[in-house]
Amino acid sequence: MRRWLAALALASAAAVVLSGCVQPGGTDGDLTNDWPALRPPTMFVPVTDACLPRVTAVVQASTYETVDCARNHLAEAVHVGTFTAAAAEGARPEPGSAALRTARAECDQRARLVLGGDWHTARLTLNIALPSASAWNSGARWFRCDLSETDSIDNTRPVNRTGSLRGALIGDSPLVHRCFDPKLIGDSLNYMAPVLCTEPHGAEFVGVYIEQDLSWEQFVGSAGQAHKRCMELIAAFADVPNNADLPYRAGSIFYPPSQREWEEGDRGVRCLLWSDDRKLTGSMRGVGPRGLPVT
Repeated sequence: MRRWLAALALASAAAVVLSGCVQPGGTDGDLTNDWPALRPPTMFVPVTDACLPRVTAVVQASTYETVDCARNHLAEAVHVGTFTAAAAEGARPEPGSAALRTARAECDQRARLVLGGDWHTARLTLNIALPSASAWNSGARWFRCDLSETDSIDNTRPVNRTGSLRGALIGDSPLVHRCFDPKLIGDSLNYMAPVLCTEPHGAEFVGVYIEQDLSWEQFVGSAGQAHKRCMELIAAFADVPNNADLPYRAGSIFYPPSQREWEEGDRGVRCLLWSDDRKLTGSMRGVGPRGLPVT
């Protein structure tokens, strides 16, 4: 009986220790009060003023990457904005929606501030990037504005460059459209070869007008309206009367945005003075009627 009682006493002492009633040295007995609180989850948002190795219409957090602007890159993020509360409701905005047109207008303004001028006047293109569909459904409501250098006025595909575009249109920028030697196949324009304005050429960039009211289909069906608007810019650029004689002084070439860009809200139409009967050997800016005579 004594042997059984001793064993029972030892077992009871072990149970007391194992039950935690005896506090180990150097502890306060609270296992959680020194743990840092977990941070609340945050939504991925891309950064601005960063250069990008690729151009994309949808930004995925899993593949997001930036590079030093001193290295080769295809785009530069110049602004990250937020859709308004009304635009943020429902599905992700698509081309043709008022929400995307508003975002594009904000991108356009920020791009001009960064560049120091209108990007339409240069070998540049502006793209808007959105969150993925799954990120949008999870609450992401940002849009990113990306600027890229392009190869030419004909080819607006982004090309690799080094260096930031900040201030790129201030002063005598090599990106700005100036004079061209149009290359034709029959009566159709094949491409515009950029040349110095002191070299023989047949076209010169004069400016951009913004088409506010027309849909893409209406614009495509009214080329005469675009020609008229460009002729107004040509007359002001060359300082000649905008009258019945103007078509005998010069013609026009115009470059609209693509259909996708148009439906996103870019309505900037690039206009060029075109001389089809004689080669020009200098800029037509401000030359007056004698410099651009009726022929």
